[in-house]
Amino acid sequence: MSSSNKREREIAREKYERQQQRRVQEEQARRRRNQIIAAIAGLAVVGGTLAALLINHNANTPVTPAASPTPSASASASASASASASASPAALVCPKGPAPTTKKDSWPAAPTTSLDANKTYTMNLATNCGDIKIELLQKAAPVTTSSEVFLTDQGYYNLADCFRLTTQGIFVVQCGSPTNDAQNGPGYTVPDENLPADGSNNYPAGTVAMANAGAGTAGSQFFIVYKDTTLPPSYTIWGKVVSGLDVVTKVAGVGVQGGGADGKPAQPFVITKATTTTSG
Repeated sequence: MSSSNKREREIAREKYERQQQRRVQEEQARRRRNQIIAAIAGLAVVGGTLAALLINHNANTPVTPAASPTPSASASASASASASASASPAALVCPKGPAPTTKKDSWPAAPTTSLDANKTYTMNLATNCGDIKIELLQKAAPVTTSSEVFLTDQGYYNLADCFRLTTQGIFVVQCGSPTNDAQNGPGYTVPDENLPADGSNNYPAGTVAMANAGAGTAGSQFFIVYKDTTLPPSYTIWGKVVSGLDVVTKVAGVGVQGGGADGKPAQPFVITKATTTTSG
């Protein structure tokens, strides 16, 4: 074999190896992209959410993961049903609620008063679709629950829009933005607490957890899980619905505006008044 032919074959082999290496790198990059999209995109919410496309508009924009971009057939059917429902005004199932208001109050730091570990605290959400009662988990999430009681007592959740619904991949409704649009918070953040284990359905139906824009950034926005959901173990669980989960399910059944799987509920869903009660 001539030296020139040998060199030509070496060059061809080297070119082939470079092409293969480039293909491997491109495939790895594609997989990473897909993992990021599946794990954090779309929500912002919210989600956004939410599995989750965390659209973090700014450092004070809590969000939950958004729905998975590769739904099962049953999830697709559910989304189609939601789309059909949201397209018809007859699908609305709640009385018209009052207009949400913008909250301008802001505080420099979270409250330092702790809740009594031996008492039972309940957050009562009166909404245009029905009442929801949330039992607080102050032993497991003392800072977060103290903040939630403080904000409730300040009227922060009165006339507050539940501005995001996710009906595919994850199953949550999100509330608590002072501007009713997934933006901003009360001026302070609370640390992550009571994070679940990583695993299937680690946020079961009835769970109430904080939305966030990353570790240690939770403020006032929270989400209610209305159907068993799997999420990264990144969202503080601070309460559980003890009454009224059917209210959230009813809203979810109407679907998302425009027929999508993640966005503003087609059925307007407004917290008219939030209060806390204590017993024990």
